[in-house]
Amino acid sequence: MSEISHRRIIIGDVHGHYEGLMTLLDAIAPNTDDQIYFLGDLIDRGPDSANVLKFVQQSGYQCLLGNHEQLLLDAFPNGRIFHPALQAWLYSGGRATVASYGDNGILIDHIEWLKTLPKYIDLGDLWLVHAGVHPNLPIEAQTTQEFCWIREEFHSIAKPYFPDKLIITGHTITFTLPNVAPGELARGHGWLDIDTGAYHPKSGWLTGLDMTNRRVYQANVFKRVVRMLPLDEVVTEIEPAQVLTHRQALFL
Repeated sequence: MSEISHRRIIIGDVHGHYEGLMTLLDAIAPNTDDQIYFLGDLIDRGPDSANVLKFVQQSGYQCLLGNHEQLLLDAFPNGRIFHPALQAWLYSGGRATVASYGDNGILIDHIEWLKTLPKYIDLGDLWLVHAGVHPNLPIEAQTTQEFCWIREEFHSIAKPYFPDKLIITGHTITFTLPNVAPGELARGHGWLDIDTGAYHPKSGWLTGLDMTNRRVYQANVFKRVVRMLPLDEVVTEIEPAQVLTHRQALFL
């Protein structure tokens, strides 16, 4: 089957790895007909969050709010520092973000842009969100807490939240889910997780998913290698009953 050129491409959590993102985009080679979506967590932990934010903002590509962007916004409500939230953000990887800006003052401009980011994007058959949804709440009752932070309640759902939409997320590194190897994607009942842990030394893989052609592009930010694979060759199916016991054991 021939490849469709006007693609929908979703990119997982970049976490400040600008060079890795450029390598990934070189491999994807997007054209003007392609639609590119970022799932949030552009910042923190990696070495160059400033340039990641600058690039995504200027590119015009659509981007969701992630929990790390929300941590930053909480640290600067109304443009002024709120010290308890600032400490939480710095502890969660914000120190690397601050260092990437130096003293140029552009961080404040980027904060204003981050305030405009949506919490989800509905593409009809695909529904993009950073972390997931609470399975027992209607969409209109859910908040930033669910869209940007949820984990186990979402990954252990026994049936799809939407009958006609696949939910695509980042946020939870896939190898923290049962039986998923570093670099693999994870698929459950009505959802697909593409955060392959770009910043994590156990992985290093940054993922771009071409849903139109069901193709996965990955760049490893540590090994400086790229690969391209059919989606079905790099995804592991998740059984809901395994999720809670696996993550509990993982963090003991």
